[in-house]
Amino acid sequence: MVLPTKTDHPKGEQALAIKNPLLEAIEVDTYAGKVHIEWDPDAAVTPLGQLPFFIQFLKLGGRFDPWVKECPLYYRSNNAPEKINVLGSLFLSILSGHRRYAHITSLLSERVNSSLLGMTKVVSDDSARRALKKIDEKSGIQWLQKHLQSSYEPLLKTPWILDADVTVKPLYGHQEGAEIGYNPHKPGRPSHTYHTYMMANLRLILEVEVQAGDQSHSNYSLPGLVALLKRLPADGKPEFVRGDIGWGTDNAMTQLEEIGQKYLFKLRKSQKVKELIYKHHSLGEWGYINKEWEAKEDTLQLSGWGKTRRVVVVRRRLSNEHIVGIEYPQDGQQRLAFIDGPEDIRAYEYSVLVTDLNDSILTIFYHYRDRADCENNFDEMKNQWGWGGYTTKKIKSCQFMARMIALICNWWNLFVRLAIPEKHHEAITSRPLLLSSIGRLTEHGRQKRMVITSTHGDIEKLRSAYERLIQFFKDLKANAPQLTPSECWSRILNKAMEKFKVNLGPNKQVELPSYT
Repeated sequence: MVLPTKTDHPKGEQALAIKNPLLEAIEVDTYAGKVHIEWDPDAAVTPLGQLPFFIQFLKLGGRFDPWVKECPLYYRSNNAPEKINVLGSLFLSILSGHRRYAHITSLLSERVNSSLLGMTKVVSDDSARRALKKIDEKSGIQWLQKHLQSSYEPLLKTPWILDADVTVKPLYGHQEGAEIGYNPHKPGRPSHTYHTYMMANLRLILEVEVQAGDQSHSNYSLPGLVALLKRLPADGKPEFVRGDIGWGTDNAMTQLEEIGQKYLFKLRKSQKVKELIYKHHSLGEWGYINKEWEAKEDTLQLSGWGKTRRVVVVRRRLSNEHIVGIEYPQDGQQRLAFIDGPEDIRAYEYSVLVTDLNDSILTIFYHYRDRADCENNFDEMKNQWGWGGYTTKKIKSCQFMARMIALICNWWNLFVRLAIPEKHHEAITSRPLLLSSIGRLTEHGRQKRMVITSTHGDIEKLRSAYERLIQFFKDLKANAPQLTPSECWSRILNKAMEKFKVNLGPNKQVELPSYT
């Protein structure tokens, strides 16, 4: 018989198992009495219970798979995360309304929708940041530009307007490109500028460029705009480009004229512009547009312009019921002086537009008036979609994230249009309605089943939205085998925008409706 060898150090007392209070039933006192709470960390539940409908939308439209497959992200290590896991994690973070990479941590336990996207896990925020650093800047921008264009390209067949504008993103660290420039809300704060080109009134982003905070002038936007116009198909050019006073320069108008692109801009109130206003104010004979606005047209050539261009002068009379005050500095303090005058004094607000369109004054006025929707777009993108966040030290990652957010925002807005075609719904209202709900996934006999519980109050609106979606997806899947991915996507966009189709008049003059 062989005896076991004696150990020099016999085992001591075994450590007692530490009880995890989160795995035990907890008794909680509430106003409805005592409640016994139990934690189930392994349950397959998700707060984004309605996301499978959006995933089906992307799969039928052929959006998600090509986006992941064509991403120029390459790893050499066998321990590196899979590409689908990196992009899927960023996709879920952006769609959840996050603003920082650290917020991805809240998704690490997400096992329902990640598996439905074909992911094996959600990566950490550090892995997501490192992945963006590994992507080559030139090929990464081309990859995102391609998918941005494919998301809206079928809509280019109908007449549309391109809005060009710049928004400011304040920064609070030491980032590349953090320069002090035009920043009306936080003067003196370093920032980035987002040079954005949008399909007017449809809330679709065509392209966005991130530049330094002191590069907000249209001269910095112009190369990107011209490059975008050249990438668009010949039959998909905008009817005209629209911009504010920053675009009313000879350089911008000359370059657009050279490529045959129409435009409509607003002019700064320079000395010659003021002389033009004074001239027409004295002449009178204004044409009425509506109860408030009057307009006249003329030609003008400023000192820096190479030729004469068409201008439209518009004005409206300010109500005498308003108390008009002028604020001015004096002795280091702000002073206020009221404008007093006779009872029949008339005060006017003037604006001067420059264009090479041949449309009537009335049409030009309403075209420029609709541009006010741009600020609502920027407010939604910065406050509800993450353009105001996802900041890194290198501006390259900011370039990628700005375009990635724009792409996912386009997808989501088109999905919401498909479900609720009556009007546009901002993310702050559409995500709680069509995305946020409790979903529990179970699997039995190789059949997956998800039970969804929505806590939204407008159940009738939710029911009618999904009745429309389910019926359309059913019809599309029946025809999908005979269609190419691009044809499926075109059918989806046609259905989403069927309420807003644009028709050309007999004289081929564009009359665009005001999309809500």
